[in-house]
Amino acid sequence: MAKKSVREAVFISEDDQYLFGQGTHYEIYRKLGAHPSTEDGKDGYSFAVWAPNAASVHVIGEFNGWDEGASTLVKIGDGGIWKAFVPGVQEGALYKYLITTPEGEKHYKADPYANYAEMRPGTASRTYDLAHFAWKDSRWMKSRETKNPQKEPLAIYECHIGSWMKHPDGTEDGFYSYEQFADRITDYLTEMGYTHIELMGIAEHPFDGSWGYQVTGYYAPTARYGTPDGFRYLIDRLHRAGIGVILDWVPAHFATDAHGLSRFDGQCIYEDPDPRRGEHPDWGTKIFNLGKPEVKNFLIANVLYWIREFHIDGIRVDAVASMLYLDYGKKEGQWLPNIYGENKNLEAIEFFKHLNSVVRGTYPGFITVAEESTAWPKITGPIEDGGLHFSFKWNMGWMHDFCEYMKQDPYFRKGNHYGMTFAMTYNESEKYILPLSHDEVVHLKCSMLNKMPGYEVDKFANLRTGYTYMFGHSGKKLLFMGQEFAQEREWSEARELDWFLLEKPLHRGMQAYVKALLQIYHKYPCLWEDDDSWKGFEWMNADDVDRSTYSFIRKCDGDNKRLLFILNMTPMKWENYMVGVPAKKKYQLILNSDDAAYGGSGTVISAQIQAQAQPCALQKYSISVDVPAYGSLVFAF
Repeated sequence: MAKKSVREAVFISEDDQYLFGQGTHYEIYRKLGAHPSTEDGKDGYSFAVWAPNAASVHVIGEFNGWDEGASTLVKIGDGGIWKAFVPGVQEGALYKYLITTPEGEKHYKADPYANYAEMRPGTASRTYDLAHFAWKDSRWMKSRETKNPQKEPLAIYECHIGSWMKHPDGTEDGFYSYEQFADRITDYLTEMGYTHIELMGIAEHPFDGSWGYQVTGYYAPTARYGTPDGFRYLIDRLHRAGIGVILDWVPAHFATDAHGLSRFDGQCIYEDPDPRRGEHPDWGTKIFNLGKPEVKNFLIANVLYWIREFHIDGIRVDAVASMLYLDYGKKEGQWLPNIYGENKNLEAIEFFKHLNSVVRGTYPGFITVAEESTAWPKITGPIEDGGLHFSFKWNMGWMHDFCEYMKQDPYFRKGNHYGMTFAMTYNESEKYILPLSHDEVVHLKCSMLNKMPGYEVDKFANLRTGYTYMFGHSGKKLLFMGQEFAQEREWSEARELDWFLLEKPLHRGMQAYVKALLQIYHKYPCLWEDDDSWKGFEWMNADDVDRSTYSFIRKCDGDNKRLLFILNMTPMKWENYMVGVPAKKKYQLILNSDDAAYGGSGTVISAQIQAQAQPCALQKYSISVDVPAYGSLVFAF
């Protein structure tokens, strides 16, 4: 049963204004924006907006016939906040702020703190009452408090709601609502065995083709799929099934659309006025001015808003490198150095430390993930040691090396053999997630399947072994939707995934194989307990260049089972292949990528192999096994 909203007057105190001016009002979203309010015995909505350079501010909307003079906001204090109470306003009403500059210019702006927006192509905000929803995920929320994500399994399904699956009814967009999507995706992720879903493009954005990375409404779940409570239902449903929710979050830049944050009150209050600091020339977007306390407050409170009001479990921070480097994507003359003459963005460094200390300090089980593509040190290091204190960093180096290797003709792979081992040389430097994200299957990069060399069956065999390498390698896991069943076409936000491919045995086999990998990943703690330490990984043979074959073990403390991985990256079957092993034990086969059930040729491997006291590759013991062409074998011991 939904909770009944209890209206109280929304009051913005001097303390509220002071904390906002200091950049530390972590609940400013409860004050700014549109909120149900009761004043002088009348129900309505309180409207408040930060516009320090405005000469006047009015709220115009359906409730006053868009009359530009009907509802005037009053400036309170010296911090630039304007406020008004408008009686009689109902939930769901469209509105905008009319901001007039001292020069008489008029700017019609959506509410930066709005919780709901008009469906595109409309650009207005909507009033909404967040007090309705009754959460049922208390067990999940309680358990999250005691979790250490770095010592837990983390297998993420990156997903774009609008193109995962579409209605078959022929509607223009074909979007499922949040509620409809919730039921389907929860069942699917539960069946497959993913631990988390990472959602692209949730904050309101005007252009579908931006995938949600050019935002205009940071506090509004996109109206494409329904209401804020619909989005809450989605998260609640996932939580009750034991699945965490990570949101893509975009503090690096924002859209330049006229109704958005750009030149909000006639001047640059969210972006730096100097285009050398305030604009991304390649992206056509504005850069947040992180030296301004109110802007930092806007962003940090935004993360806390998603946590408190929507119960999200993590954020993946987009384009972190573009924030850390002042010259990112810029030519000479397009950027300004810092006070020391360097290209480091000192304000961004301080911002990330502030963000992670507040968010992770307040919510210990919460995950912050940096998409950072350079060798910037200590992204996941502690603040006291000069780090930025993210929970994880995407291992873009691993992703690049993996894709470059796997797309090579196997004849040439021996020339790039150490591309597949290189990531382990720096694995201890950060806490990593291995990402095969949407970025790898767009812009003519081909789908994961079509990156693979050879005939059709070869492509599938290559990809099965590639995924085995990924799941065996140190680091948490992320796969983009469709990769689990070998989507053939590149991804497009305009169409649904090619689910019809599951009518074909090879694609069904790939889906079954990824499910088997996920089951193994859950079952064996050695695959996730020590992801950032050599304690958890050991090469058995990293140097078999001529046969392009790799072998390694995953291990952890205690009596838990260890796993041996053997990966053959060639079309040649290696008979009686000797692999050094650390113990004279029986090695139990738990996965064979060439099994017919997964679309393989059906090579039969002994279910159990006894190690012999025959040294091999610096190990005292060894086993001998037939390794299928483009095959991978996993043994427990």
